[in-house]
Amino acid sequence: MHKLGISIYPENSTPEKDAAYIEAAAQHGFTRVFSCLLSANAPKERVMSEFTALDDLAHENGMEVCLDVAPSTFEKLGIDYSDLSFFSEVHADAIRLDEAFDAAAVAEMTRNPQGLSIELNASTCDGTLDAVMRHDPNTDRLMACHNYYPQRFSGLGLERFMESSREVKRYGLELAAFISAPDRTAFGPWPVRNGLCTLECHRGMPMSLQARHLFALGLIDDVMVANCFPSEKDLEGLGSVDPSRIMFHVELEDDPTEVERAIMLDYPHMVRGDFSDYAARSTQCRIAYADADIAPHNTHDIHPGSVIVVNERSTRYKGELQLALSPMPNDGSKNVVAHLAPQECILLDLLDSWKHFGFFV
Repeated sequence: MHKLGISIYPENSTPEKDAAYIEAAAQHGFTRVFSCLLSANAPKERVMSEFTALDDLAHENGMEVCLDVAPSTFEKLGIDYSDLSFFSEVHADAIRLDEAFDAAAVAEMTRNPQGLSIELNASTCDGTLDAVMRHDPNTDRLMACHNYYPQRFSGLGLERFMESSREVKRYGLELAAFISAPDRTAFGPWPVRNGLCTLECHRGMPMSLQARHLFALGLIDDVMVANCFPSEKDLEGLGSVDPSRIMFHVELEDDPTEVERAIMLDYPHMVRGDFSDYAARSTQCRIAYADADIAPHNTHDIHPGSVIVVNERSTRYKGELQLALSPMPNDGSKNVVAHLAPQECILLDLLDSWKHFGFFV
């Protein structure tokens, strides 16, 4: 079950703004809230009051709450590893261990009587997860979540991200990662406003594309917005993301016909098993539209990211949809009905045999 989440930083906001954000996110299907105790510098009583109110509001809107902590948090708030009642008293559902904790202590935390889930840092590749697993944790209460990175050019590269994510999924644990609202006014817990993404290549990308890329990589269960506050349009766009298939945002070309739009936007596409280096082919639609009139038009040469509907010059293949992966000449049998924006091409490498995919405008 894939989930979407938001992040809240009470020390940098107001209860009214946070409440409005939680309610708006819940309306768009978000079910997780992440918040940070690392940056909470108020006295313990005030911290408890603020976070209890925050957690209660999240629960009222059907959302679960995870609080980011480190050994210094336990020290500052006078919490013992063997007694996590503080977190249940503020009505949290989980805690994320941002820094290294003793592996045996972490395994024991997963058996806490309060029923809190324990979330490990998935980005560090420091052997913590393997060490914890050797101490027989309760895996029903063990999860993992990647870091986010406020500083430009400090986020994870794709290869390291995939390596550390596979380590987590090897144990069958739920895994989350962060995306970032691209607005330069969006903030996090620290006074840096260059975005808060897990993958460096996502910095500055549209939020929907970041989420679609993470889901398409096939290792991430939950996607969290790390900074505040994304626009209502961005929240709506995220809420409509379909994690079960690779979805491409397209720009239309030369006024596609009603039939071409239906083939591209309404038909459920799947890549043929005999995957080509030149195009991802969806062929069942040519059966559904065998009797449709598809006259040749916009038959210019083809580039990576071109969306093609085969026209009536190629009778047997008329109605087939193709998504170009390489440059190709056009013999006049292929109508170019749309193309991907350059940033969307990051998703092309994730297409493969039998992958489901689709398009939206």
